[in-house]
Amino acid sequence: MYHKTLFVAALVAVTAPAAAQDTTPDHAVTTFPGGEPKYQPGFAHLDYVNPDAPRGGEISVWTFGAFDSMNPYTPKGRPAALSNAPYESLLAATSDEIGTSYCFICTTMDYPEDRSEVTFTLRDDVFFSSGEQLTAEDVVFSYETFRDKGLPSFRAVFQTQVESAEALDPQTVRFVFKPDVPHRDLPATVGSLPIFSKVDFETRGIDFEQSTLEPLIGSGPYILDTMDVGRSVTYRRREDYWGWDHPMMVGRNNFDRIEIEYYADYDSAFQGFRGGNYTFRNEASSKSWATGYDFPAVQDGSVVKAELPDGTIATSQSFIFNLRRDKFSDPRVRQAIGMMFNFEWSNETLFYGIYDRIESFWENTEFKAAGVPEGREREILQAVVDAGDLDPAILTEEAATPPASGPRQLDRRNLRAASALLDEAGWVVGGDGMRRKDGRTLSVEFLNDSQTFDRVINPYVENLRRLGVDARLSRVDNAQMQERERSYDFDVVTHQMPMAYVPGSDLRQYFGSGTANESARNLMGLADPGIDALIKVVEAADSEEELAAAVSALDRGLRAQHFWVPQWFKPAHTVAYYDYLRYPDPLPPYALGNLDFWWADQDAYDALKAAGAF
Repeated sequence: MYHKTLFVAALVAVTAPAAAQDTTPDHAVTTFPGGEPKYQPGFAHLDYVNPDAPRGGEISVWTFGAFDSMNPYTPKGRPAALSNAPYESLLAATSDEIGTSYCFICTTMDYPEDRSEVTFTLRDDVFFSSGEQLTAEDVVFSYETFRDKGLPSFRAVFQTQVESAEALDPQTVRFVFKPDVPHRDLPATVGSLPIFSKVDFETRGIDFEQSTLEPLIGSGPYILDTMDVGRSVTYRRREDYWGWDHPMMVGRNNFDRIEIEYYADYDSAFQGFRGGNYTFRNEASSKSWATGYDFPAVQDGSVVKAELPDGTIATSQSFIFNLRRDKFSDPRVRQAIGMMFNFEWSNETLFYGIYDRIESFWENTEFKAAGVPEGREREILQAVVDAGDLDPAILTEEAATPPASGPRQLDRRNLRAASALLDEAGWVVGGDGMRRKDGRTLSVEFLNDSQTFDRVINPYVENLRRLGVDARLSRVDNAQMQERERSYDFDVVTHQMPMAYVPGSDLRQYFGSGTANESARNLMGLADPGIDALIKVVEAADSEEELAAAVSALDRGLRAQHFWVPQWFKPAHTVAYYDYLRYPDPLPPYALGNLDFWWADQDAYDALKAAGAF
């Protein structure tokens, strides 16, 4: 099974009084009442870390594009990679467990059986990097900042769920939730709020909505060390960090320095790794993985090439249509265009056969919809169909999957089927071979900022042109790509929609009508009442069985929309690293953790450096 925990970055509240209820203090919260957290009070360290891992040394990685901001919580500017590292939350999750959040900055959390509110008791030994103690006032201040100035997608979600937030005393903060919304996930959701220093904001007069190269103050183990704007950024481990002895931190955050190098394209980044400009690479190019790792450092053992197990949900990477554009309003058009992407040919010819096709938003989990709906899943879908919000065909047809293609680039069977769909939708082939409707040509622009991806898109464009679609690839730089995505100025782009194993209100950010014109996550602009209804059922699920049925129903409903052309995934991390980096074996199922719980062997590093490896 594959799992990816989504990090909730903002919350909303309106202060209002509420009556206190009987509560039970606890050190953790599970998704469903009665769940048993894996780690009990008094545990020494997480099972998957090396508690004796040495602290010191450095790791360097690469990322794509450039940056011009150190504020990751505003839509303005391009935030630096890992710019959220200095900030911590009341609760923390682990990489070997699903659906449990543990007290981290808090000592206990109290909530009633219906989870209509939660009160956190804070530790009294947590300090910001500025030396100021973190208090309940900072929690409420951070909450109000996100509520009033946070990203629109988060404001839209949480304005409807949180009634009030109040600092009862310096070490106690209470959240009360609105009565007419599902409460299952809300204690964990508010507990994931990043916490800023109120004093820092007031002293510096910070405008949270603006891009800035001066980071905000946090309480985390790393702070900004150096930056070369747009080219590299380095974070330094704090010796005075408050939490080094916390059981959640033992064996983690081991590197003294984390450096991130920026590159304009994958090719130059790979050459940089070969030259020792950075020391860890999670290889995304199948061509490089299959043919590029024959350079001397690999041959002499200085660089390790490895496939490590990956237990996370596939990220739903896909081409997505801009549903705000009228030409994509007919699902038959979207389905026809999707049929012309030949994954099987691409995988064999371009990817060396290392990928599997994505078919579901919850690929390789028990949530993946399959066949014709039955049992509770069918009941859920039937209710939405009866309300007039879903096509009744969803009850009798198998879950939508991309069609298999033959070994040639152009699969003629799919070409005929796609042509029939476009004919039905009124897009007729003219004398010049192009399809038109109401005098307009069916044109599709693929927007791309990666040279490596050109070889994937160009054959797809060729296939579409054989269908009579005026398809083209437009290459732009990273800054243009971000600007056009933010203004929804595109036809088709590649997008990732990583789902949680225990999904809840985060679904609204990706698929909810309320975020269709506000969210960078709902990039396709999906606004469908049937999907909204299914999201509510998922949010209200009160057992594992109900959640499984509800998510499968939602998966089926999303796939029936044909707003995506799913791409590919692989159930392994394909990594290469210089042979001074070490990791615990086995790795936890839900994280690679190279920046979290790996460590440096200083003697091996010194030997490699002396040999000129980097």
